[in-house]
Amino acid sequence: MTATRHTLPEIVSPEAWQAARDALLVKEKEHMKAADHLAAERRRLPMVPFTKPYEFDSADGKKSLLDLFDGRRQLIVYHFMLHPGDEAGCPGCSLLVDNMPHLAHLHARDVTLTVVAPATLAEIERYQTRMGWDVPWVSAHGSDFTEDCGVGTGFGVSVFLRDGDDVHRTYFTSGRGGEAFLSSHRYLDITPLGRQEAWEEESRGDDAPGSWWRRHDEY
Repeated sequence: MTATRHTLPEIVSPEAWQAARDALLVKEKEHMKAADHLAAERRRLPMVPFTKPYEFDSADGKKSLLDLFDGRRQLIVYHFMLHPGDEAGCPGCSLLVDNMPHLAHLHARDVTLTVVAPATLAEIERYQTRMGWDVPWVSAHGSDFTEDCGVGTGFGVSVFLRDGDDVHRTYFTSGRGGEAFLSSHRYLDITPLGRQEAWEEESRGDDAPGSWWRRHDEY
């Protein structure tokens, strides 16, 4: 998108800018408090047992769902769209993995993060190498895990809680729910031109949501 004059912010005095900033800050704080209440409600969701003996292929050999916790009590699984025969993974899923945090911060709060894909382990490792990722991955190839999580051929984020050797699923999101994990979008959202997608505001851009995403070695 080429910025035009009417897409740029109004030029004002420092005093007027500070007044506008202060007014927006009130709304930002209200939004953050609402998000805190929503997160608390999310934590209170009921959970459902996951008892099927799933088997995953990993670089360290066969693993069960319980093994994926790596000794921690909580497990976040990103269901990645890389299927058997795919030459490359989904650009949107790839963007999300690019945005994953340093895992030490999650481990400090008793959380393990793992990426799971239906592709074979060899296909996963080939794509991992291309993208330069070191986040843990496992293959669900030959398993019902992806289907049982309601992902189908799409993507999603599942959360599991371990109580001893009992595993329960506590949360799932997909679609625009995945935006919560895109720190790159949080940065774009504080810029004057935003994501430059047509839905945001008139004259901000013509791109459809996500249409500009590329694998990071394809821009």
